[in-house]
Amino acid sequence: SAIAVNISSGHASVQLQAVSRELVSALRYARGQALISRQQVTVAMDLSENSYKISHRKKVYSFDADIEMTVVVADSEFDGDAVAEIRFFADGSSTGGRITLEWANLLTQIDVNWLTAQVKIVDESE
Repeated sequence: SAIAVNISSGHASVQLQAVSRELVSALRYARGQALISRQQVTVAMDLSENSYKISHRKKVYSFDADIEMTVVVADSEFDGDAVAEIRFFADGSSTGGRITLEWANLLTQIDVNWLTAQVKIVDESE
């Protein structure tokens, strides 16, 4: 049974890292599109559905319901219905924020700098 627990926790770790990297890629893509198009681009995260969507795209990206997502953004970027947005502007800035993904005892935090719109994973721990 010890082996099964280790395999299970390893799977959770790999899956959480994969979701984190995909979300980081989506945020960086949105930043790049804002710069190229010279228009605002948002990434909307639906906390109740464990999903996110990039503006001007129809696809909704979902992830495992066992992953708990919390988002810290400006009040103006939270609609009150469990959807939080991070907005990227044509000048290279953003509204900024922090996204935390948590699964069991695993945690990943993604920061978006409001001034530079730099996106990075700042903390991964078990």
